[in-house]
Amino acid sequence: MTTSELPDPIALASDAATVLNTAAGVERHDIALVLGSGWGGAADLIGETVNEIPASEVPGFHASAVAGHPGTLRTIRITGTDRHALVLGARTHFYEGKGVRAVAHGVRTAAEAGCTSVVLTNGCGGLNPEWGPGTPVLISDHINLTAASPLEGATFVDLTDLYSARLRGLAKEIDPTLAEGVYAQFRGPHYETPAEVRMAGVLGADLVGMSTALEAIAARHMGMEILGISLVTNLAAGVSAEPLDHAEVLEAGRAAGPRISELLARIVARMAEGAR
Repeated sequence: MTTSELPDPIALASDAATVLNTAAGVERHDIALVLGSGWGGAADLIGETVNEIPASEVPGFHASAVAGHPGTLRTIRITGTDRHALVLGARTHFYEGKGVRAVAHGVRTAAEAGCTSVVLTNGCGGLNPEWGPGTPVLISDHINLTAASPLEGATFVDLTDLYSARLRGLAKEIDPTLAEGVYAQFRGPHYETPAEVRMAGVLGADLVGMSTALEAIAARHMGMEILGISLVTNLAAGVSAEPLDHAEVLEAGRAAGPRISELLARIVARMAEGAR
């Protein structure tokens, strides 16, 4: 992909990547992490923070509009390596109304900054009653129910193996008990109705949420290897008789935080061994 062929969204991502690499004093980043609800503590376990910058100071990014997301971009030197992780703590959700380009900007910036792989995490609703709140689940595939795509024009990208089997295998070497499932992204910001959850289950989904799928498509377009991990923060509507509440989602994430953060830090350390 030459500079003359870059569409505007990728040119903006390139500008943002230059700002991040320069601010951190590194030639490149290696692994990107998008830390959703419950996953934020992993950043402190990965290694030494080299630089942290408010998202609003980087081209194309916005301050976080969702509780549980710090709104900063953080460079971390991964312990025991010369590799650097880029922690994207300013995820833009599709329901914020900023457009799909803004949703994809983080992973595009990571790719332009040098990252060859990305870990996409989220908090989600679970359709499997055996996956109680606090259960991490590897994403094996997704269903995009947003009626949108981050790709524009005649841009055809194969999504057959979108979520890396190699990285899922690496994660299972660290924790063989990890389950796998299909994630369905809805537009939000309202939670799904019981009927919509049943529909998602008929389509093959095990998990429902409001992020990740659009980012994964953009990341694949940029040539990145993708690991997706969901944290089940609640049983989806209709699976549980209890009403859904965002405060409870955050609390479930906080309760599971130390355990899943340690798991993710170990996975990232293994990924760093093979980075570049």
